[in-house]
Amino acid sequence: MMDRFKALYEKIKKVKHIHIYIAIGLALLIAIIYFSSLLNKEDSSSTNDDKIIEEYSSSLEYVQYLENKLESVLTKVKGAGDVEVAITLEKGFEYVYATEEETRTTSNGTTVTSTTVVLVDGQPVLIEEIYPTVGGLVVVASGADDIKVKMNLLSVIQTVIEIDNSKINIIS
Repeated sequence: MMDRFKALYEKIKKVKHIHIYIAIGLALLIAIIYFSSLLNKEDSSSTNDDKIIEEYSSSLEYVQYLENKLESVLTKVKGAGDVEVAITLEKGFEYVYATEEETRTTSNGTTVTSTTVVLVDGQPVLIEEIYPTVGGLVVVASGADDIKVKMNLLSVIQTVIEIDNSKINIIS
């Protein structure tokens, strides 16, 4: 085994200007590490809102986030006891993209309008992201038999998320 390493070492030693090749290789490695760290810093410098959008980009993740948030708040209501929350959505995320409208008249006099999405660097330009609409909410709380606790839970829910009373069901 040692003979193989010695033979390989001798072959490498015979290559002309090996120290130049090694220096170039190290310089390339350092450049790659440097530039990849710059790209990571740019990605991590996005705003807090961008992080929320990325984290909860799917409707299911958004529902789970809301359920966990409500459970953690509602369990702190005096007398509520153990709390579980289930949320259904009326509709999921909606995205509004920038568009360009082009109107032209054909040779026979008809007007044709075409709409295209505006792209920047191959990506559509997002104007607005509309969060899902909550369709209904069920809260199961061990202390919900008490009307005062039930009203407090209802008040907290309406404060945390905008939802009509008729879409909320609180049971024990």
